[in-house]
Amino acid sequence: MNETKTVRLTVAQALIAFLKQQYVQRDGVEQAFFAGCLGIFGHGNVAGIGQALQQDKQFRYVLTRNEQASVHIAIAYAKMKNRMGAWVCTSSIGPGATNMVTGAACATINRLPVLIVPGDIFARRNVAPVLQQLESAHSQDVSVNDCFKPVSKYWDRINRAEQLITALPEVMRVLVSPAETGAVTLSIPQDVQAEAFDFPMNLFRKRVWNITRPRPDKDLLANAVTCIKASSKPIIIAGGGVIYSDATEALMRFVEKTGIPVAETFAGKGSLAFDHPLNLGAVGATGSPAANKFSAESDLVIGIGTRYSDFTTASKTAFQHPFVRFININIAEFDAFKHGALALTSDAKACLEELTDSLTDYQTDKLYREEAGLNNKEWDSYVSSVYRPSGEIPVRQVEVIGAVNDFIQPEDVVLCAAGSLPGDLHKLWRTQTPKGFHLEYGYSTMGYEVAAGIGAKMAAPEREIYVMVGDGNYLMMNSEIATAIQEGVKYTIVLLNNNGFGSIGALSQSLGSERFGTKYRMSDEKKGIQSNELLPVDLAMNARSLGAYVIEVKDIDELNMALTEARNQTKVTVIVIETDLEKGIPGYAWWEVPVAEVSEMDSVKNAYENYRNNKANQRYHL
Repeated sequence: MNETKTVRLTVAQALIAFLKQQYVQRDGVEQAFFAGCLGIFGHGNVAGIGQALQQDKQFRYVLTRNEQASVHIAIAYAKMKNRMGAWVCTSSIGPGATNMVTGAACATINRLPVLIVPGDIFARRNVAPVLQQLESAHSQDVSVNDCFKPVSKYWDRINRAEQLITALPEVMRVLVSPAETGAVTLSIPQDVQAEAFDFPMNLFRKRVWNITRPRPDKDLLANAVTCIKASSKPIIIAGGGVIYSDATEALMRFVEKTGIPVAETFAGKGSLAFDHPLNLGAVGATGSPAANKFSAESDLVIGIGTRYSDFTTASKTAFQHPFVRFININIAEFDAFKHGALALTSDAKACLEELTDSLTDYQTDKLYREEAGLNNKEWDSYVSSVYRPSGEIPVRQVEVIGAVNDFIQPEDVVLCAAGSLPGDLHKLWRTQTPKGFHLEYGYSTMGYEVAAGIGAKMAAPEREIYVMVGDGNYLMMNSEIATAIQEGVKYTIVLLNNNGFGSIGALSQSLGSERFGTKYRMSDEKKGIQSNELLPVDLAMNARSLGAYVIEVKDIDELNMALTEARNQTKVTVIVIETDLEKGIPGYAWWEVPVAEVSEMDSVKNAYENYRNNKANQRYHL
């Protein structure tokens, strides 16, 4: 196309015209990258982005109820699409913009692509300070949108229309990069959004971004093969990169050829079917006894697509072999070099295929493989035992998990983010397919779930999505039920009401703080404490008021019937069940949260001694 030809568009119109022409291709499969735009209009974007979206009917717009929720929907969509698709999220200036900062952090920490376009103040400044503008005494070029800088992988402000021409390719470069992706923020002042410019027509041609599979360095691969052959107790830590790379089949072939057992992170759960004899289950602070035992004794840890969060490493106490070595397969160099590893900076699938071909005469000891298989069966028997209904009312959380897990089909998806549910799900959920377990635990964002159910369903309309959420998270951001009704998105929310913060309450108790301030109770003003009187909150009525179909149940038999009824519904369905606040399952590893070094409370003193003992097991891996 002749680059001298131009078309006169506003900056906002040019942005939308560009975005709808962006495609990605991997392994010969091509698809449009952007599904559309999520947001709420205000005086920072209504006349710019809003007008452009109204004019261009081909680019879908979805009105949400909370700007943070917009980003959560986009994150869940990108996660289900294995980062091969994304949404744009737009807002007005001021609070509309800063509402998205939490979502941006969540996207970047989880390495998931989201394009954030917050409205901004006037570039020409003559009407400043405008409504919702934060003034700065040291610079007139500062706005609240600068808050996005530390939580974005790329950040830019468009103060002149022609800057868009060079900014947009950089936006796409980062969004589609498996190694660099995350939140990308394009801050566009409201007056600039509406300004017209003669843009080169070549900017709006169809562009296909090829998602390549970088292969490992030949010499480093040979070194890795030597290390693996020299090990006697190797273990694989499978992270989210295994799934995002579509490397699950390659991992299974590698595991079955070498006999190396696998432990899974939150993002990596589903890398190997739960009943595979070499699947040790969840690893780390919320891991299974087998995975943590094998981790502690391993002389070689092969991390694939993991960033080694403190939950995965049990706060650096997981790997106790005195001469343990690490091989990291990761598309991101930053993660590949962690723990002083032999860094195979490469695509997970490509690297696993080459390693499998190179390890022609290697397999772990038969007794080692049999021990892994025995542990797999023993853990599955334990899961069955805790899934079994006890008959107690209120029911236990693990019984609800068991009922949902037993009910769903292999292709269905469980979705969760924060509270005590993620830990139980990580340990217990029987995952059969790579996308069947959708946990946002990089940022563990309270309020993620209800919104994320929309994004997950939009990305995979053929699957049933089961959002499991506690009352604490639900009350954070339940407004997107209205968005689901508006868009005709059907999924099931299993709402567990334990009248408090179960996870932080248990943590508080373990630290000697006796669940202080974690129960939903009426305040006793005279004593300055909480009473034992429950809050008069009707969660079922709340969900009904937002348009959901609601089923209230009290036991597991009723829950099973409700799940069948929910599956046959055509709109978002909320199943409400009361659960016990304190009856949970044990943990099998430590997670470091500092304990008060001095206190008047004996419970805190005891917790501090336990804290010191656990810290003695921490190790640096250099």
